[in-house]
Amino acid sequence: MENDLSNYRKSYEKHELLESNVPENPMELFIKWFHEVDTLFAGETNAMTISTLGLDGYPKSRVVLLKKYTYEGFIFYTNYDSEKGKAIAANPNVCLSFFWQSAERQIIIKGKAEKIAENLSDGYFESRPRGSQLGALVSNQSQVVESKDVLEQQLKKLEKDYEGKEIPRPKNWGGYIIKPIEIEFWQGRPNRLHDRIRYTLQDDYNWLINRLSP
Repeated sequence: MENDLSNYRKSYEKHELLESNVPENPMELFIKWFHEVDTLFAGETNAMTISTLGLDGYPKSRVVLLKKYTYEGFIFYTNYDSEKGKAIAANPNVCLSFFWQSAERQIIIKGKAEKIAENLSDGYFESRPRGSQLGALVSNQSQVVESKDVLEQQLKKLEKDYEGKEIPRPKNWGGYIIKPIEIEFWQGRPNRLHDRIRYTLQDDYNWLINRLSP
């Protein structure tokens, strides 16, 4: 089977990114872009791709949901025993990327992943709907499961076991914070002369700002 996509083309013309208009700290630009996209366009603005280096030596990317961002970094939650959790334990160097097609923007973030404090994971877990809490309990994420019916039966059992009771956070489930060392902002432009501004963290914790060739 062959499908030639060479004629798929789009001219990006919505915005421009200039060094004269960017802040010294990349998180300020991230906040600005996130707010603009979240306000003006539909969709899950907080959907991001995280790439890890697997134990098999292959990189792997998957979409997760950003749940909090601060000047320190980007926080998401997962099962620590999942494929991504095991990959992070072996190599905490990861890459995040946001692609907001409607705004013709992309952000690529290199950073190191660290587990957040248990009380912070407890607080977020308690804020989740009960169905999501039970889903975290029932799922041995990334492990082979016999069938969907098995999962559904296990979920029904947990629903009965915890009826009227508080659902505890599994100890192997919680948050990571990705602390960035490099953040690149990509703005689509006409004729493929895209704007690329890269921030690189320096030893003195200031950010070096460079324009990259498209």
